Amino acid sequence: MKKIQGCGLGLRRDFIDELAGAHERPDWLEVTPENWFFTPHRYKETFEHMMSEYTVIAHGVSLSIGSPEPVDKSFLNQMKAFLDRYDIKHYSEHISFSSLAGKQTYELLPLPMTKAMIAHLSQKIASVQDILERPLILENASYYISPYSEMVEVDFLCEVLERSGTKLLLDVNNVYVNSVNHAFDPDAYIAQIPASRVAYMHIAGHLEYPDEELLLDTHGEAVCENVWGLLERTFKTHTAPVMIERDNNIPPLAELMAEYRTLQSIVGGVKCN
Repeated sequence: MKKIQGCGLGLRRDFIDELAGAHERPDWLEVTPENWFFTPHRYKETFEHMMSEYTVIAHGVSLSIGSPEPVDKSFLNQMKAFLDRYDIKHYSEHISFSSLAGKQTYELLPLPMTKAMIAHLSQKIASVQDILERPLILENASYYISPYSEMVEVDFLCEVLERSGTKLLLDVNNVYVNSVNHAFDPDAYIAQIPASRVAYMHIAGHLEYPDEELLLDTHGEAVCENVWGLLERTFKTHTAPVMIERDNNIPPLAELMAEYRTLQSIVGGVKCN
């Protein structure tokens, strides 16, 4: 598998033109394939240029690995064509579901944390990898309820990784958000995850509602000090490439690159496990 090194940035249309001509550049980019399957003509030339200039990870949002239905072969063939076209070796998704009975919500909905779901996920992961002809990386998602669960999140996550053999996209912000909303120790959570299983990491922002003791994972705010601190502690035991994910309230590129420099100061140059 091609190595990803250092610090990355999620590519968004809001700043693609500016980034294409910028002197300061991230080490690599992450793209959401579903947003680029049918690239608007306005962005096509720039997008093609960026794909040729950068090492790229694909991060999907509609695989719905936890849905009860079999894998969607038509969708996966479309995904494979995209990955092959741009020679993208890394494809990640979420431990969640977003579709049911053929209807797509594009919301990352929580799964029951059960032995039966672990077996279901393992079977579907194998099917996805067979069609895509590349490994599937899965992300720990934020959640607000845990329906019908028989174990805590980190035990569920570790069993999914062990049984399926897949690697983890460790979203540090999601760990922090869930730790506040569900009252667990985020450092202890991360300590339980085998470092060799972490392919790369996300860091992002969230909204805080102090009166309700609730954090909302929005990816629309600056990274807060508590999440930077958790990332810094994470790197004492888990060293992997990490990127800034910003999906909403996209600020000017200069503001994002200021956060990127903070990220660089924590991460340095490391390689994907």
